[in-house]
Amino acid sequence: MAAGDTVNAISYYFGRMKLAWYSHKWVKIILHVVVWILMFNLPFLLHTNYNSGKAHAPEQPHYGWIYLYTLTALLWVAFFYANAYVFIPRFIYRKKYWQYFLVQLLFIVVMFLVDRLLFWAFLEPEGIRNYSIMGFVAFHTFPYLFVLAGSTAYQFIEDRMRLDKLAKEKENENLKTELAFLRSQVSPHFMFNVLNNMVSLARKQSDQLEPSLIKLSSLMRYMLYETDEEKVQLEREIEYLQSYIDLQQQRFGKKVKVSVSLEVADGHYELEPMLLIPFVENAFKHGTGMIEDATIEISLKAENNILNFTVRNKFNPDSIEIRDKTSGIGLTNVKRRLSLLYGKEHNLWITTTDNWFLVSLQINMH
Repeated sequence: MAAGDTVNAISYYFGRMKLAWYSHKWVKIILHVVVWILMFNLPFLLHTNYNSGKAHAPEQPHYGWIYLYTLTALLWVAFFYANAYVFIPRFIYRKKYWQYFLVQLLFIVVMFLVDRLLFWAFLEPEGIRNYSIMGFVAFHTFPYLFVLAGSTAYQFIEDRMRLDKLAKEKENENLKTELAFLRSQVSPHFMFNVLNNMVSLARKQSDQLEPSLIKLSSLMRYMLYETDEEKVQLEREIEYLQSYIDLQQQRFGKKVKVSVSLEVADGHYELEPMLLIPFVENAFKHGTGMIEDATIEISLKAENNILNFTVRNKFNPDSIEIRDKTSGIGLTNVKRRLSLLYGKEHNLWITTTDNWFLVSLQINMH
């Protein structure tokens, strides 16, 4: 694995761990420097270990070779980053393959001239006489291919990670935007129904108008100030449902039989706000009116990290097609929200049997 691959693998590992300190650019620079130092000192470490068991007088270091090796190593480092950040984006990504090939050929020529110059500068005069093109090819072919492959893989992996990160951020932003849009659609639909309730009570000059307005005020406070949160306490959502059901019961009175059971058996659970109300709205919208013995049954129970929610209402199959244009907004939105928020962690069943409309929702709250 090339030095860049090693650094990128380390970067990806710590990135997956979401460590805040790794977001700093200087940490990545330090990792690159450390990996390059280890890479270019590896031959000396292996040479030392190989000779450690031999009994002979230590050889004096030839500083000319050390200088030559160090400067050549720096040249390879420069080629690594030039290929990764300049040649590949400018030529490969733009499909200018011939230009990329010519640039590589030019680098080899420059490398040959620089290497020959370094031989002349740091080695004995005999060294430059023994220098040949075949020797250059034999000595530098493997490092060239190694660095070329490593820098290419490094750039491709880094670009892929960057694009994945941007795609993820875009997906999260789109998700937030879509959820906010869906939530904003639910609120007007709810308000239309509740305001109709208030109009009906006002026309009847009912004594229930004042407590109904107080409940409506509580509901509005919940909608305006608490539904902006990503999640709310399940108990608050249940209070919201109960208040809405009470308002509807005041409107229909004995015309509709309503059975309600809302229970949290254990723990403190959180839920996305206004996720359940569309099912209840739908039941009151289509389970009332020209229906004999209108009945609505609502049940909620949260236990062992599982939320079970069912809404069951009678409906008239003869008038099922006679709906206003807003009749399907709630259920359509809540299906989409459940899909976005819970994915495979929820199950939703919607069935009609013997003039009964049944919605059954199960959510893994863990």
